[in-house]
Amino acid sequence: MDAVDEFTEPFTIFVKEVETRLRHALVAVFGQEQGREATAEALAYAWEHWHRVGNMDNPAGYLYRVGRTRGQRRRLRPVFDPVPSDHLPEVEPGLPAALLGLSEKQRVAVVMVHAYDWPRHEAAELLGVSVSTLDTHMQRGLAKLRQGRG
Repeated sequence: MDAVDEFTEPFTIFVKEVETRLRHALVAVFGQEQGREATAEALAYAWEHWHRVGNMDNPAGYLYRVGRTRGQRRRLRPVFDPVPSDHLPEVEPGLPAALLGLSEKQRVAVVMVHAYDWPRHEAAELLGVSVSTLDTHMQRGLAKLRQGRG
């Protein structure tokens, strides 16, 4: 294996393992379009700094913070696409708008665990919080959604 393969192969494996999870988290923060852009920027940062990022204990969590920081530079109100008609009635059509009424931490916790079916410990690890903190954000967010105050 040559020097390029020694660098690119671990990075390629890493991207396959974390891209979807990272994108889900950043879409929950910024909405679909801005979340995808923040994910691309975070992965580009990882490529540029792979020797350091690849040796971190929680590189996905670090890149989540990189994506949030880079995405906040042009921070707009999150935009969530309307629920496609083929997902009705399984998904409440008012859900995208209701999610905007939650705090960012509540929205990310609820979306990651309930929409994307992340295990709580994995979501907490990516966000850099304890499972109990994640649970608190999730419970408060779900309570707001149930009361129609989302």
